[in-house]
Amino acid sequence: MNSKSILCVALTVSILFWFGAVSASQEKQELITVKSADVNNGVVVITAQGEKAPIELQCNKDFLGCAVLRPGAYLMVRLAKNHGPYECSNVTVYAKGQRPDALGEELGSYCIAEK
Repeated sequence: MNSKSILCVALTVSILFWFGAVSASQEKQELITVKSADVNNGVVVITAQGEKAPIELQCNKDFLGCAVLRPGAYLMVRLAKNHGPYECSNVTVYAKGQRPDALGEELGSYCIAEK
């Protein structure tokens, strides 16, 4: 193969992986309703209701991307294993967009514990 063919194959594979990653992350979106948020010893603890079960989100208050969320509706995206700042199941929370499945502004990254 010549260098143009190799470049074309590499570009095609990269695009396929990108589309796979985007579609995988879209499958893991979930609407949540935050009920309360507290700060205890530097840990933000958010109690919320997921689509199927209650959940608890935690983050370190002084960590970049940690925010105390107000009660209300948000869109949560579950990150793939070993992705995110914490050594647990990581999620990113977004403000709800105009459409139910649209991501709004990124609000924070959290460790999730399902109750």
